[in-house]
Amino acid sequence: MFVSLTRYGLRELIIFGVPVAIGLGFSIVFFPWIIPIPAFLLMFLFNFFRDPERNPPHGEGLIIAPADGTVTHIVPVFEDSYLKCNTTKISIFMSVLNVHVNRMPAKGCVEFIRHTTGKFLDARDEECFSSNENNIIGLSLIGSDAKIAVKQIAGKIAKRIVCACTAGDRFEQGQRFGMIKFGSRVEVFVPNSVGFEVVVKAGDKVTAGKTVLGRMHKSGQ
Repeated sequence: MFVSLTRYGLRELIIFGVPVAIGLGFSIVFFPWIIPIPAFLLMFLFNFFRDPERNPPHGEGLIIAPADGTVTHIVPVFEDSYLKCNTTKISIFMSVLNVHVNRMPAKGCVEFIRHTTGKFLDARDEECFSSNENNIIGLSLIGSDAKIAVKQIAGKIAKRIVCACTAGDRFEQGQRFGMIKFGSRVEVFVPNSVGFEVVVKAGDKVTAGKTVLGRMHKSGQ
C-alpha cells in the first residue's frame, strides 16, 4: 500500500532512511537474525513522516484541529503575543505515533510569526507551555474580522519546529503549514469575544484537518 510522506521530513528520511535501508539489505543477505531491527527503524521513519490526505469539514465559524493527538487542556488564558486578549486555549499533545504534519485550523492570512528559543521539557510537563522552544502564528481569518493564534511547542524529543509560512501567506482551512519532529504539542487560541463554543473535551483524540474543536458565533474580536 502506498504511503504518502511529508516533504518536511525529506532531510531525515535521507540521512536516516538510506543507511537503515542499506542495513536492511545487508541483513537480508548476511545476517537474517537481525532483520527485525532495521525493519522496525525503517517502519518507524515511514510511520512518523507519513502525510495522509485530509478533507476538512465545511461550516461557518468552525475551528478544526491543527494536529493529530490528544486534547490535554482547554483553559482560559490571556494571549499576550499576538491577540493580546482573553482567549480559550486548546492544547493537543502529539505522541511519536501520531502524524506530525500541522494544518491550519481556519482559512486566513498570516499576520504574525514569532519563534522563541527555550527548553525541551516533556510536552506533557506543565512548565512546557511557557518554557519550551516554540513558534506562534497569528492568523487573520478570511471572511471575518476575527483573529486566532496557533502555537507549535517543541517537546523533550522534538528538537525542530518546521514553520513553512511567512507573514502575508494565505491558507485554506486544513492546509499544511509545517510540523514538529518527534513528539510535541500544538495549541490554538480563540478570543472570548467571538463567542467560541468548544465541542471537544480533555482526553479526546483529534485528527488534524478533520476534527472540529469548536465554532465561533461572532465575526470579530
